[in-house]
Amino acid sequence: MTPRLLLSAVAIALVLGGCASTSRVMLGPTYPPTSPEQVHVYYQPPARYREIALLETQSGSFTYGEQNKMNSVLTKLRAEAAKLGANGVLFQGSENGYGGSGVGVGVGGGHFGGHSHFGGGVGVDISPAQKHARGVAIYVTDPTPAPAPPAP
Repeated sequence: MTPRLLLSAVAIALVLGGCASTSRVMLGPTYPPTSPEQVHVYYQPPARYREIALLETQSGSFTYGEQNKMNSVLTKLRAEAAKLGANGVLFQGSENGYGGSGVGVGVGGGHFGGHSHFGGGVGVDISPAQKHARGVAIYVTDPTPAPAPPAP
């Protein structure tokens, strides 16, 4: 394989690996799109809200570090919620996916025109396990913040 062809194959793999999408199941009507910066992440349900869609996403294929993976999934949840006009995401949890650190070995051979040809190769998967997350895109009808807990 020529270096140019190898570089092209690696570039395509990186692009495809970064194209992880966010799935959604619609639960209610959408609203005019907002910006992701306007979407608040809720870890407890707010007082009054309407559900728009159930969202699921995963971190990028080459995202390293637990904090970076969590930032990646929260950013994707907020971006998808904003497309639907949500002003909040009710976070429902995350989990680590499987994968990473695989090694593969291949050997092949053939005979053509009186000549024998043999080849081999080794492939190494260095991509980390992805983080998967779920949330509900919501439209909070009363966005007043919850009262702060009393000081000790």
